[in-house]
Amino acid sequence: MIKVCKFGGTSMADGMTMRRVKEIVEGDSSRRYIVVSAPGKRFGADVKITDLLFETHKTLAQTGTCGEPFRRVKERFRVIARELEIGIDIEALLSATEEEIVRENNVAFTVSRGEYLAGKIMAALLGIPFVDAKDAVLFEKGKAAGLKSYVRMAESLRGLPRAVIPGFYGADEEGKVSVFSRGGSDVSGAIVARAVGADLYENWTDVSGFLACDPRIVDDPVRIRSLSYKELRELSYMGANVLHSESIFPVREADIPIRIKNTFRPDDEGTDILPASKYRFSGRVVTGIAGKKNFAVIFIEKSLMNTEIGFARKILTVLERLGVSFEHMPSGIDTMSLVIDEAELKDGVREQLVEGIREAVAPDTVRLFENVALIAVVGHGMSRSVGTSARLFEAIARVGVNVRMIDQGSSELNIIVGVDNENYERTVKAVYEEFFKRE
Repeated sequence: MIKVCKFGGTSMADGMTMRRVKEIVEGDSSRRYIVVSAPGKRFGADVKITDLLFETHKTLAQTGTCGEPFRRVKERFRVIARELEIGIDIEALLSATEEEIVRENNVAFTVSRGEYLAGKIMAALLGIPFVDAKDAVLFEKGKAAGLKSYVRMAESLRGLPRAVIPGFYGADEEGKVSVFSRGGSDVSGAIVARAVGADLYENWTDVSGFLACDPRIVDDPVRIRSLSYKELRELSYMGANVLHSESIFPVREADIPIRIKNTFRPDDEGTDILPASKYRFSGRVVTGIAGKKNFAVIFIEKSLMNTEIGFARKILTVLERLGVSFEHMPSGIDTMSLVIDEAELKDGVREQLVEGIREAVAPDTVRLFENVALIAVVGHGMSRSVGTSARLFEAIARVGVNVRMIDQGSSELNIIVGVDNENYERTVKAVYEEFFKRE
């Protein structure tokens, strides 16, 4: 059996947690390929290494030196090396890294060094080879190049029964370092799992699996024992951030399960994320609830829009011209709404977008509503249970919240409702109460 293990930033935070990782890895001989993140926070007011490296790049651009931010990075890694008492020349490694950062003067290269240094230290701690992700993950047009990355990773690991690989980064076709979005080490781990044909991809973090709801909103929500890739995708996209939403793609086609585990409570059962071939219905109507605040909704109304060929295309062309992406597009016979992250509408884009839509399709009405929160109610059981929608909206009505928008896909896997930001927490609590405490 082959297991690929990815350890997140909290698992790399200091020497003590790295020793926990060593115990976990060496406690199971099937844990053969280890993917690591950059050290995260050790305590609430601490700063993640990746954030310090972003500051390092800013300082380098302004002064030509790595300055105070990288001094803090170096000191953090010095402390880790001392705590672990490993045979690694940490000063030579840090000096060489600083020289490379100055020479490259590239933000992707700079921020990738947290994973690089953590990987070097973890490989020394475990006494197994280090494989640089720069040589093993290929990026094309800013994204990991699927099949080519699997082939390159497999070639890099050929002949190595065990190895440590830093997450978060790879290199483009010219050999320049490229990085994933934040949390992208999850994707790196999935690429390794696919490349080596793993039986299981373990993702080690600081929680014992997925919770059915945000514990900052609902006290002690139930843990999800298992969920499907599709459910994970919906929940991760809507803010359940235990796992990067793109990490399922490398393993999905190979039917490799993912297991979320807690580095600090390794005996806890965790959560299994399963491909369709292995998924079994849990019996619950709703698997989980997730959401985000701060969306804008552009409401467009025009009589007989359904007879106007190219109507939607004209609107989407306006978004494309302004570089704006949309989240959802619910529609009626004479209405269409565009749900957009408010962060996309800065620096006058809001006004340009509304005016562009007016010019493109001459609507009867176009209005923009801001401060909207989206809440996704997700579960395969929804399609099996009569009256799920009625229960959802009755629960929301009981707490006196007005629903601003409804969007349901044809898969019947989820229902998304839009409410005012100020009603977000109240709505989440009401929905959780209905589907997890009344059943």
